[in-house]
Amino acid sequence: MSTAPDDLNAWLTTTLLPGWIDRAFDPARPGFVEYLGPDGAPEAGDLRTTLVTARLTYVFSHAHLLGVPGALAAARHGLAFLTDACRHADGRFVHSCTTHGEIVDGKSDFYDLAFVLFALGWFAKASGETGALAIAGEVMDFLDRELAHPAGGFREDTLDTQPRRQNPHMHLLEACHALAAASPDPRWLATADRLVQLMRERMLDADGTLGEFFSENWAAFPGSRGLIREPGHHFEWTWLLYHHERLTGSSEARETARKLHAFGQLQVEAPANPSRLVVNEVDPAGHVLNGAALLWPQTEYLKALVARIEFEGDADAAARLDRYLRLMFQHFVDSESGIWVNQLDGQGRPIGERVPVRVLYHLMLALAEICRVTKGSASL
Repeated sequence: MSTAPDDLNAWLTTTLLPGWIDRAFDPARPGFVEYLGPDGAPEAGDLRTTLVTARLTYVFSHAHLLGVPGALAAARHGLAFLTDACRHADGRFVHSCTTHGEIVDGKSDFYDLAFVLFALGWFAKASGETGALAIAGEVMDFLDRELAHPAGGFREDTLDTQPRRQNPHMHLLEACHALAAASPDPRWLATADRLVQLMRERMLDADGTLGEFFSENWAAFPGSRGLIREPGHHFEWTWLLYHHERLTGSSEARETARKLHAFGQLQVEAPANPSRLVVNEVDPAGHVLNGAALLWPQTEYLKALVARIEFEGDADAAARLDRYLRLMFQHFVDSESGIWVNQLDGQGRPIGERVPVRVLYHLMLALAEICRVTKGSASL
């Protein structure tokens, strides 16, 4: 779509984030817009999801720490809707509601709640307000009380949806890291340790690849879904595990990060992948199951490369980072507007025209990490 900016930090703080504050945040409209239309204009509608509200509350909290004007007001707007409309009298967060707080889908979803916790941790750090940490404690109490699974980890939601997934557990780990940075409460790193152990014992196969879908007792889900491996999640876990080692000193976390990154890197460099984009799905042997490429796995590859630079001094990762950043802007991100194409098919053609606002979380965090490690931007 375009060339990568010469000054990534300036582009992040003066183009991407201010542009998205203008698009997604309207002080007169509760919550945040969920999609942009094909013309780049926010789609009208009253539907609001806990997931998008939480993800953008994080984005704007982080943006405030990077010095973006108006970002804290946008984050506070999101937090208010999250805690007043998405959360109801019994303390549960619903999956979706209207701008007026009317319930559309009343289930409490583990994936949503992981991002609620992530947003609360970042808002507490950005604002210095401890009220968000108290709410985070209540959310974690709910997870432990209502969604804990006897085989380890947590159920998908209050409807006990199947199959079980590694993905929300990964994001709960991310949230625990964020809360540990904002709170002295030892529960966050203790929970993070349990999640890393669960992943190592139940989600990794014998060859060190990461499954996606599981049955009740963490056996691979029957049929083709049990074979799915997402390179993007291998890279996302890589970044998280290096930071888990930083926070806890866990050598096991670093060992696993190296294995996951190696598998993901093989998929990027595979002869059957001349584009060098991170494809959506492969099997445990690396055979492509879904050769399309979403934007978010590209951002997670960038984060994994940054972690390799920061924690391993990996010169090859440093060379790949520069090349791959240019590749991401070339295929996905418009540097003038800060709007992206969400997915390309196997031939590099865009799939769909709507822009899901939820993906801003991925793009923001990846670019902020690159700036932090390579240009001395604000520390996480």
